[in-house]
Amino acid sequence: MEESQLFKEFPPISVEEWEKVIIADLKGADYDKKLIWKTIEGINVKPYYTAADTSGLAQKNAIPGTFPYIRGNKPNHNLWEICQDIKVYDVKTANSLALEAVERGATAINFIFCKEEITSEKWQTLTKDIKIGCICFSVKACSQIETLYQLIVDDAAKNGYDINLMHGALQYDPVGMLLTKGAWVKSEKEDMAVAANLIEKAKTQLPKYKVITVNGALLQESGATIVQEMAYSLAIANEYISKITAISKFSAEDVIASIRFNMATSSNYFFEIAKIRAFRLLWAKVAEAWTGNIDKAKAYIHCKTLQRNMTAFDPYVNMLRATTECMSAVIGGADSVSVRSFDEIYKKADSFSNRIARNVQIILKEEAYLGNVADPAAGSYYVESITSSLATEAWKLFQQIESEGGFLEAVKKGTIQSAIEAVAQKRLANISSRRETLLGTNQYPNFTEQQLANIDAEIYDEKQILSSSPVVKPLIRFREANEIENLRLTTERSGKRPKVFMLTIGNLAMRLARSQFSCNFFAVGGFEVIDNNGFKTVAEGVEAAQKAKADIIVLCSSDDEYATFGAEAIEAVGSKAILVIAGAPACMDELKAKGAKNFISVKSNVLDTLKEYQKMLNI
Repeated sequence: MEESQLFKEFPPISVEEWEKVIIADLKGADYDKKLIWKTIEGINVKPYYTAADTSGLAQKNAIPGTFPYIRGNKPNHNLWEICQDIKVYDVKTANSLALEAVERGATAINFIFCKEEITSEKWQTLTKDIKIGCICFSVKACSQIETLYQLIVDDAAKNGYDINLMHGALQYDPVGMLLTKGAWVKSEKEDMAVAANLIEKAKTQLPKYKVITVNGALLQESGATIVQEMAYSLAIANEYISKITAISKFSAEDVIASIRFNMATSSNYFFEIAKIRAFRLLWAKVAEAWTGNIDKAKAYIHCKTLQRNMTAFDPYVNMLRATTECMSAVIGGADSVSVRSFDEIYKKADSFSNRIARNVQIILKEEAYLGNVADPAAGSYYVESITSSLATEAWKLFQQIESEGGFLEAVKKGTIQSAIEAVAQKRLANISSRRETLLGTNQYPNFTEQQLANIDAEIYDEKQILSSSPVVKPLIRFREANEIENLRLTTERSGKRPKVFMLTIGNLAMRLARSQFSCNFFAVGGFEVIDNNGFKTVAEGVEAAQKAKADIIVLCSSDDEYATFGAEAIEAVGSKAILVIAGAPACMDELKAKGAKNFISVKSNVLDTLKEYQKMLNI
């Protein structure tokens, strides 16, 4: 059969024809409100995309492995380094976890030094039996970076490693330190001098190591949008090039070759795929402008799954989040990827949680074959369109920052911090009002879960360490679930688990819908919920609630029936329990006049409302 005849029975449909049918199906409803997704990045996403949306995009003709690298750095495949991040609390334990990771499929190790001060003796214990010259090997500890560099060089000499094959990263990021702590490691001048010194030494001692890191992940963990993460990462890298070339003999090309980008991947699946593709395009433009050499314009991108959306309750959902986030990174063409352990926010990751994190990548590579195809997302009308949109918006923001004096100037003025903080507050408001769903936390919680005994307080309550003498306002990292989790933990700590009784009556469909909504609502706070099939009378329901020793009685019925059932419930419950009416009926004012005080609906802020009920119950 000729290819041209393959879809003969399915003639092409024009955009105009699609739109005509959609408008008819909407029956007068507002098209934008119903079908256009207005993202936090300021990009409006249409309900569908066609070839017409990509007809004018230059990237359609791009080839993988060639400038501007929008379709990836590699021409024939999409392979990446499977990185295991290991937090070093104790060098012996960290060594054991690293050895296990390498033996079971990791191709890269990243040691993150938390509180452990590194010495030569501790380094020997940490790296025992780990051939750091044969894997992608990285370390993160800004204040000890020169010590760590020398230890790696000494290790290479001692073991006879070929320095031209050794690769990895020294994650030196003084700008990231400034944003995290509010102060430089030492001072701007000294920190940039350290960066220049590392570049100079690495050129001959570790030529394939990336010694400067631009930590865009920090920005997302503090609340930044994808567009902000992209634009600010470009601006930070631009600062490094400018500052280091100004104080050293190095060319821009030398500095660019030393930079690695760390980026976070959120659960915004397609946007994250598009982000990585778009970022490579933008960095290629910046690098070309500095050097005029398109062969040196590849961005090395390391991606790490997001911590901001991880939860301590229903923690296995973190595995699902990490899987889609890892897929985004891989499909987007990341050079290396770290998947967070699902339980790392409330306890020290162990062999099991590290294995699960590692196996996500191994399955995607060995079973899903995502490493075998260059630019797997190429040709998708949707992905190609949002790739272009993200590149456009991020470039505008980058140019704005540069026109106002550059990234560091904006940080000193507080412009960057204010912009990110505004988005962070919006994210938190969306979670507490349930405009955004955080599965297992603000929606569909595990009703019976008790987590307090499983939490390591030192890990869970770990505070961001700020400078005692800040020179700028720091960015504050946060987790979206934190306030709601603390609400639920407060209930657990009280030793009193309030009982919430569903008094379901009247219209079957409405009472079921409202009891389901109310059960989820109160379970978010760790309250015990008691659902029911329905009662013939309000008095019968109140009597059953009293027998169950309910602290809260939730009346679940239809709006039309609330005028009658609500009045009866107010009288029958009296002061025996807290009466709550599920919904926002038209007769609300009448019921309030009769003594009703408490209503919950989809417009209720779950966090603030549950805090009020805790106060009423002396929790």
